[in-house]
Order: sequence, then C-alpha cells, then structure tokens
Amino acid sequence: MKVDSISKNLGRMPAPAFSFYCIIAAFGTYFCMYAFRKPFTAATYEGLSFFGIGLKTALIAAQVAGYTLSKFLGIKFVSEMAPTRRAIAIIGLILVAELALILFAITPAPWNIVWLFLNGLPLGMIFGLVLGFLEGRKTSEALAAGLCASFILSSGFVKSVGRILIEKYQVDIFWMPFLTGLIFLLPLLGFVWMLAQIPPPSPEDILKRTERQTMDRKDRLSFFRRHAPALSILVLIYILLTVARSIRDDFAVEIWRYLGGSTTPSVYAMSELWIMIGVMCACGASVLISNNHVAFLCSIAGLTAGFAVTSITLVAQSADLLSPMLFMVSLGFGMYLPYAIFHTTVFERMIAAFAERGNVGYLIYLADAAGYLGYIAVLVGKNLYAGKLNYLALLKMSSLAIAITSMFLTIWLFFHLKGRLSAAPSSPGIEQ
Repeated sequence: MKVDSISKNLGRMPAPAFSFYCIIAAFGTYFCMYAFRKPFTAATYEGLSFFGIGLKTALIAAQVAGYTLSKFLGIKFVSEMAPTRRAIAIIGLILVAELALILFAITPAPWNIVWLFLNGLPLGMIFGLVLGFLEGRKTSEALAAGLCASFILSSGFVKSVGRILIEKYQVDIFWMPFLTGLIFLLPLLGFVWMLAQIPPPSPEDILKRTERQTMDRKDRLSFFRRHAPALSILVLIYILLTVARSIRDDFAVEIWRYLGGSTTPSVYAMSELWIMIGVMCACGASVLISNNHVAFLCSIAGLTAGFAVTSITLVAQSADLLSPMLFMVSLGFGMYLPYAIFHTTVFERMIAAFAERGNVGYLIYLADAAGYLGYIAVLVGKNLYAGKLNYLALLKMSSLAIAITSMFLTIWLFFHLKGRLSAAPSSPGIEQ
C-alpha cells in the first residue's frame, strides 16, 4: 500500500481509532528518544570529577547546555519546519545523538563530557517536531497528553534499563548509554514511520482550532508583542517549573537513596507509571471543553492546582506523613501536571482562543529555551554549595519556593487573561 493511501485511510478512520493511532506513534517516538538522552543518569560516577565538580553534575550540565542551545535553535528550526520534512529530521537528529554516545564511550573521562553536550544538541528539537504532527486538531490535548505520558514514563523506564545493564550484565557505565540507545533504535524507526503517515488537520479541525502555519522571524516577533505580558509570565512560570522537575528527574537515584526507600531498578519506572496515568487523564479531559476561551482559562487554573499539590506534598513529607514512594509519586504528579498542561493545552488553546495564525512549536521552544537556561544556573549554584546541601534538601527547598511563587503568578495571570479574552472579538477560530 502506498504511503499516500495509508494517510488517506487514516483520515477516514473513526475519531477514537485515529486518535489511538496518533497517540501510539507519538508516544512511541518520544519514549524511544529518551533512551538516547537519559540513561547516563542511571549511573552515579562516584569518585570521578571534572575540575573539582562531581562528574555526574558536570555531565548533566553539559548535556543540558547542549539541550538548552537546541531549544534556542529550535525556536527557528521547529517553527519554520515544513510538515513533509519532520520525520526525516527526527531520524537524522537521533542518529547524531547516538553517534555522540559512541564517542562518549570511547573517550577517556572526564574529557568525554564534550560528547554529552553534542548529544543534547540534536535531541532538544525532537519534541517540537513530534508535536507538529498532533497540534491544531479538535482532539489535540488528548493526543498531546499521550505524547507527554512518554516523557513521564520513559525517563524512569530507561533509567531502569540502564541500571539493569550495569548491575545484571556488568556493562561499563560509559558504554551503557550507547547500548541503551541501540536497544531502542529499531522501534524508534517504526514509530517515526507511523508518524509520517498521519494526515494534516481536517477542515473541521481548522475551524475549531485555527490553521497552523510555519512562522518566520517577523511572525514570531509580532506574536510575542501582541501577547508580551501573558507570555512573559508563562515563560517565568515555566522556568521555575523546569528547575524543580529536572532536579527530581536527573538526580532520582540520589534522592531515592536519601529518602531511604527501595533502590531496585524497577522503582524508577514504577513511580513514574502512576504519575503518567494521573497526568494523562487530567490533561486529556480538556478535549471535553469545546469553548477555547474557557479551556484556556481552565488550563491556567490547572497550573495552579499542580503547584498546590506540590506544596501540600512537601508539607506532608516534612511532617513524616508520606512513605518514600508516595512522596515521589505525589511530588512528581504536582510537578508533571502543570508541565504537561503547558505542552498539551496552554499554548494550543492560546493560539485557538485568540485566533492566531502560527504554531505551538514556537511557544514551546520559547519557554523551553528559558527553562533549561534557568536549570543550568541552578546546577552551577548547587556546585558552589557542594557538601552543604544534598539533592533531597535541594529538591524540597527549591520545589516549595517555586510552587508558592508560581501559584501567585498563575492566579494573577488567570484574571489578566480573563479580562483580555472578554474583550477579544469573535472569530471563526473561537467557539462561542
């Protein structure tokens, strides 16, 4: 069967079946991508350093630096990418990342740190390319929730795979990341092929969510000027959220040890599984709200709810009311809920509510670039206090401050946007 025939047949499928296909393709692609990005964090690299900095901290900082630069490049690269070139771009970027992991394995430590910078550089653009297949549809939130479920579950899963390779098969800690990626390479190619068959949004999708278009530099600047106050606050919230979520994710092995909970390889995947289920259900439910104005405001309220869960969890843990597993699951849910809402609903419905012509990739990468830059600053700051603050203490202290600050910001933003939307004119892209 020809590729164009497959695409046409998908477009004729019942909505639930079509959505299921899209979710499987997007989930699988991004799940496999994490096998090229996160496995190295499953090792602790104890006793190794880079100019006085713990080697693991230095490796994470190097990859995040490459990932951050990728986000800045992605503002242009992803927002201008033609839909027909997305699939081949994903494959090419993944292969570059895997090549960097080979070089990471064969280069003596700590000089192999440079290859993790180059590993992060292509991977930062994958999410926007995958999301481009899903945005601008009447079920986009549900589809994007499936995509977001992948980065919630996959990080813990590939860490578990990494730990199994180290503990059961005695794989060298520097070869483990490459081998983990190799395991997932063939499935990745299959899922990308599935993505490439997804047809563009239908006329009904365009009517409900507005037509999504590529954006050049002039388009991006014009969009930002029209929404500067709201976008500035959203980006600030995203920076704070990225910092807290990344600390929990990148130093999960150390945090579990400080908590005194189980450190078996499966614990990382199990804790994220429960988070994925909760977040996916909460975010996917937003497709039930057809009015774009209401859905956009509800997404801001959802951000507030996530930060409230984070605050309550930290207070309960300080009172010794939670087990290690319940603490990590509850805290993860509080962090991943707003993080996923950004990726599934906030920017998707912002474009639809204001009847803008553009794409979600631009907004996601604007926020991501700033968010990861903030995380690098935290990693550098943590090193200045090395020996004075463990990662559990850093996680608790930063998460509480971030959650409280972000709650105040989202409440202000809700009323600001409510006023703007009430004055916005009706348009074909807004359902009244």
